[in-house]
Amino acid sequence: MKTRTIGDVTVSAIGLGGMPLSIEGRPDERQGIATIHAALEQGITLIDTADAYHQAGKDEVGHNESLIAKALKSYHADTDQVLVATKGGHLRPEAGAWAQNGDPSYLKEAAKASAKRLGVETIGLYQFHRPDPAVPYADSIGALAELLDEGVIRMAGISNATPDQIREANDVLDDRLVSVQNQYSPAFRSSEAELVLCDEMGIAFLPWSPLGGITNAAELGAKHAVFAEIANARRVTPQVLTLAWELAKSELVVPIPGSTRPQTIMNSATATSIKLSADEIQRLDAA
Repeated sequence: MKTRTIGDVTVSAIGLGGMPLSIEGRPDERQGIATIHAALEQGITLIDTADAYHQAGKDEVGHNESLIAKALKSYHADTDQVLVATKGGHLRPEAGAWAQNGDPSYLKEAAKASAKRLGVETIGLYQFHRPDPAVPYADSIGALAELLDEGVIRMAGISNATPDQIREANDVLDDRLVSVQNQYSPAFRSSEAELVLCDEMGIAFLPWSPLGGITNAAELGAKHAVFAEIANARRVTPQVLTLAWELAKSELVVPIPGSTRPQTIMNSATATSIKLSADEIQRLDAA
């Protein structure tokens, strides 16, 4: 498995997005743990989660964090090299609704609760999940700076951020911003500017929904003909080809595809072995 760097930590070039294992339509716990174990078997050492990854409107905040902790504890080999990246500041109060809470005091308590669920004294990577319009952005990021200084978290990142917010967050954190997690896929390229900026600043870019989302991933090839064409020529799935294309965008890109079955994350992991030609990359970029 090829590797990438987040801050001063070396991780696998492909991560596992934990969200599908805990929201609506999730598999049973046994299958969820088997999927995480399959990722570890493939050499995946980055697992993405958040306290908001749970079924909406239910009293199970942190479900995904607890599931990951259980999977890591029950794995047959050492997991000390696994970086678990979690997030705070996003809520699922009821079905069909999301909410934000960027209050600094809330974020600090949320991070401590996440650490407890993960069974760690210090969270490897903690990311502010989504800007809260009711709270100045610098105030929310200031909470991450305090968490760093207190040793509650080892590294800090942000999610769903604009270029200006990336710069602001890095300033507030005194150049300690290590990651930006934005949506990016063949169907959603509006974060191209953020990806380029991260590359310039030496900050890891973690595309969420890198295959277009839970409901759209299966139809990726049908919706994006050039991706299907090149995938067929290389005898790989359009999904694997897409991850390889994202990896080719920058040495700081670490896609985090979600999965609910061992087979799919095992398939995703093979993307790191594909080296696209300059012509293929140009065609995919232009598609």
